Amino acid sequence: MKSLAEITKDELIDLENRCWMTHDGMWFFICLSNFGIEQANKLNKAAISGLAPFEIARTKKVLGYSQEKMQSFQEFQDYFTMAEKLFIPPFMNATMRFPRENVLRWEFAPGQCFAYKGIKRIGAIDQYECGVIYRIECWLDCLDIQYKTIPKIDKCLMNTTGKCSGEMELTFA
Repeated sequence: MKSLAEITKDELIDLENRCWMTHDGMWFFICLSNFGIEQANKLNKAAISGLAPFEIARTKKVLGYSQEKMQSFQEFQDYFTMAEKLFIPPFMNATMRFPRENVLRWEFAPGQCFAYKGIKRIGAIDQYECGVIYRIECWLDCLDIQYKTIPKIDKCLMNTTGKCSGEMELTFA
């Protein structure tokens, strides 16, 4: 058995994220089972938007980011590049990158989005409203960064189009 000192940072991040995503999935399943898909989607989004300010504040603190507001794309890119290592581990099968100034691009491997697979497994994918990209939108709201999500997402893109990718065009004051 390993000691705590022998557990790598990557192993710890993976463990914590897997436990969190399992809790999130079970929470969604229980809401779905008890209240139906419409209410489960509503509650999921409420929980995500309620959690986002805590995630942002705690991440800024851990990363030593002390400014109240990000003033530039470069500041956001530096922050997000570090934060995504904490919140978007490899098992999520997501790629986040910055293809050009003021643009955050996301892409999931075809059929491999962790949320898509989980919600499909419980039989609710046809009516599931994506919480994954919504979470990033909530982070941007908490950071007071204006953005436009292309395409605008309501239902699961992986389910409706066979792929999930898009861009967030960011605007800094």
